[in-house]
Amino acid sequence: MPAGNIQRVIQKAIADIPLGTIHLNAGGDAQSQREEFPHLLSSFVLSIIFVYLLMAVLFNSLVHPLTIQLALPMALTGAIAALVIAHQTLSIISMIGFIMLVGLVQKNAILLIDYTNTLRGRGYRRNDAIREAGPTRLRPILMTTFAMIFGMLPIALGIGKASEQRAPLATAVIGGLILSTLLTLVVIPVVYTLFDDIAAWIARRIARGATGRSANVDQVLERARSAESGAD
Repeated sequence: MPAGNIQRVIQKAIADIPLGTIHLNAGGDAQSQREEFPHLLSSFVLSIIFVYLLMAVLFNSLVHPLTIQLALPMALTGAIAALVIAHQTLSIISMIGFIMLVGLVQKNAILLIDYTNTLRGRGYRRNDAIREAGPTRLRPILMTTFAMIFGMLPIALGIGKASEQRAPLATAVIGGLILSTLLTLVVIPVVYTLFDDIAAWIARRIARGATGRSANVDQVLERARSAESGAD
């Protein structure tokens, strides 16, 4: 039984026992979890930031990496649901699985977005590129996802000595991969079109403002020339 479950059972058992001036403090794995969780949370946040910065450089865009990062909330939802179904707790081991998901689940979105941009560079319209990219990239997405799931399956099933300690890691990874893969194929193309429309709208507003400022400058110059001609 994980340390978090054991601690809850103990606290529930002694909740009604009058202890007087006696103070209880959990040690061992429970203490390690309290001390290490802030560091793991910092590592999780930093991994998200570093992955975003790397993709921003590779894609030469700030919008597409943000679209890809939306696969992470779906993965975390799947990981937490898998832990709940397997009756496992959020521990140091499962938190390591969350950190692994930061790099694993975004590969599917990267495959979709990268090929969509490649097709648009070849002259495809946006919606046609999205329709072409989905079926074309479906096979490599499923291959890599199933390879990772079946690789983690023995650990999740608890095969081997002391495997129950590592099981939450595999359970979180498998749950995150399954849900993110299913939703990425639908959600990411939709979000891609929304962000593309927003970026196009912003670009039009900027271009319209630049055109208006240019026209105002031309009017001022024309008035100045007219004033000089009248003075002569």
